Amino acid sequence: MKKLLTVSILGAALVAGSAQARDYDHVRFGVDVPYEPMEYRTPDGELTGFDIDLGNALCEEIGITCEWIVQEWDGIIPGLMSRNYDAIMSSMTINDERRQTVLFSDPYFTPPSAWFAPADSELDDATEESLDGKTIGVQRGTLQDNFATDMFGSVANVSRYSTADDMVLDMQAGRLDIVFLDYPVGKSTLLDSESRDYKVVGEMITEPKEYFGDGFGIAFRQRDEALAERFNEALATLQDDGTYDEIYERYFGDDE
Repeated sequence: MKKLLTVSILGAALVAGSAQARDYDHVRFGVDVPYEPMEYRTPDGELTGFDIDLGNALCEEIGITCEWIVQEWDGIIPGLMSRNYDAIMSSMTINDERRQTVLFSDPYFTPPSAWFAPADSELDDATEESLDGKTIGVQRGTLQDNFATDMFGSVANVSRYSTADDMVLDMQAGRLDIVFLDYPVGKSTLLDSESRDYKVVGEMITEPKEYFGDGFGIAFRQRDEALAERFNEALATLQDDGTYDEIYERYFGDDE
């Protein structure tokens, strides 16, 4: 009888858990700030950016409310697993390594990565020869960190930063020779900075896929398939009705 009662209780708990996964009416997003123009704060402290605006629009389309919880990048997946939030919408690249831990939505943005250096730098390409002895800046735990470390860690010093803003500050102070970033972030923080004394070094980079993945996606716990599908459906709707294009134009219209 005790065994039967235990099985019944466990079964009820599993059903309740599945229902909870299906019936979110409030979603908490984990986000790493600042990462302009994707996610950052206005001078009055309000969260804004492409991810923030798109995430809010997705929640509105679904008919739920959403909340943004700031989390440093190197702890962002552990925070999801610990249920500190329900999903991650923070310019996270979809790749096979992360798929082993999280469930991704359909891609909502596919940016290239790029190298950035001071405008007067002699660097005109990023190769083992040109970067020999140089100091490279990357954000810790990103795909750019993985790529730069694997490709150039044997010949260059790779300096890792908790935020893109900290990296840019060291670049402006002359402590870095070159940085490797998602192109929209480098454009916003360096090319479009007040001094504008920076340049793109070499070509945009989107390969190999083992590093650069399949674009940005929203990350969920793997059990939350129903929740991920609600966001996929909402994303398709926003892409069809022009809302996605309006948000894209708000942040990247000048790139065209």
